[in-house]
Amino acid sequence: MSNLRVLVVGASIAGPTAAYWLARAGASVTVIERFPNLRTNGQNVDIRTIGVAVMRRMAGMEAAVRSKIVPIAAMALVRSDGRPYGTIKPTGNPDQQSLVSEFEIYRGDLARILYDMTKDHKNIRYVFGEQIAAIRHAEKNGPVTVDFANGHPSTEYDLVVGADGATSRTRALAFGGTVREHMRPINAWAAFFTIARDLVGNSGVGHGYTAVGGRFIAIGADPAGGNRVTLMGIYPPSAASAMDDFREAAAKGEEATKKFIADRFVGAGWKTDEIMDAMLDPTSTEFYANEIVQVKTPALYSGRIALIGDAGYASGPTGMGTSAALAGAYILAGEMAAHPGDIEAGLRAYEERMRPVVTKVQKIPSLIPAVLAPYTAWGLWLRNNIFALICWTRVVGFAERNFAWAFASSGDEDSGLPVYDFEKA
Repeated sequence: MSNLRVLVVGASIAGPTAAYWLARAGASVTVIERFPNLRTNGQNVDIRTIGVAVMRRMAGMEAAVRSKIVPIAAMALVRSDGRPYGTIKPTGNPDQQSLVSEFEIYRGDLARILYDMTKDHKNIRYVFGEQIAAIRHAEKNGPVTVDFANGHPSTEYDLVVGADGATSRTRALAFGGTVREHMRPINAWAAFFTIARDLVGNSGVGHGYTAVGGRFIAIGADPAGGNRVTLMGIYPPSAASAMDDFREAAAKGEEATKKFIADRFVGAGWKTDEIMDAMLDPTSTEFYANEIVQVKTPALYSGRIALIGDAGYASGPTGMGTSAALAGAYILAGEMAAHPGDIEAGLRAYEERMRPVVTKVQKIPSLIPAVLAPYTAWGLWLRNNIFALICWTRVVGFAERNFAWAFASSGDEDSGLPVYDFEKA
């Protein structure tokens, strides 16, 4: 594999992880990122189960992640008057996580850790401010020539790895159609931003609030001061057309999106009006909003183009997107190393290994939308009281462990993660 020439598209989480393992196997890797610099903003992400197993196989990564863990002592779920009806705490055991992850980290910090682990490797080169313009196939299943949009010279590669998110242009080039071709809506959106004012107190306790109409808020301390806020809008199938309003606002830009959100959340109770005022204030930073989707493709590769992370299998609201990205990057590189000189065999093996993982991470428990943000007043009352009972009786741990794969054991022995011999590849 030492002569393998690989282009990785995207310098966020999946891309640098793939570069790390491919370079370990001796490949020459170029990572391109369309933004001019590494994107270091973003809200909390969790590393769970199979993702923890990958992290522990990357020298020094767990220690680096632990040094940047978001300090959340608990998550308090509150009513409209601010009174908590349930509190969720970390288990204290990184191998058996709760709804509050033991490895919760800001996306930007994780991206920086992975970039720092790879940027000085002799076999890895980063190119920022560049993107693919076209991919040309000289022959079926043979190397491809990639043309770039911003001046990087056209280059031949043995493998192109798309790690450029749910709206992947690489995926569109591989399978045809638009960037939305393989995106599956789940009738939900999310927005993230930072506000200068501290509305919940710097106690390390995050707060979660749900209002009628599928409106959800999570707010916690920002290490730099103020708060980081997550907003979600979740619609039942009967109100799916409401997503069109969000898409229309998002297409117009940040100001239109903020207005859409403010109009939807105003008067929703608790601290929502204060949060909306802070979001609209010019001192609010790092605003980002997107539709929550799953990506479902007929295969995880086409020709010499492979997909990892959200580009190939965005998980939606299951909490497993980051872990799936880490796992997919590791397995792709591992199978390339396990099949030296036979890229086709390596890609087929990647598909076979990764497809069961994708099926797991994309399985949305039937009650997720109703539990996270009930749409009706009756549903909200029922959810709050059931959850209060679960927390009061202290069976929340049992409920979490049987709720989804995200709360399974994180130990290597339970992860099902293959072991590859990269050193000899």
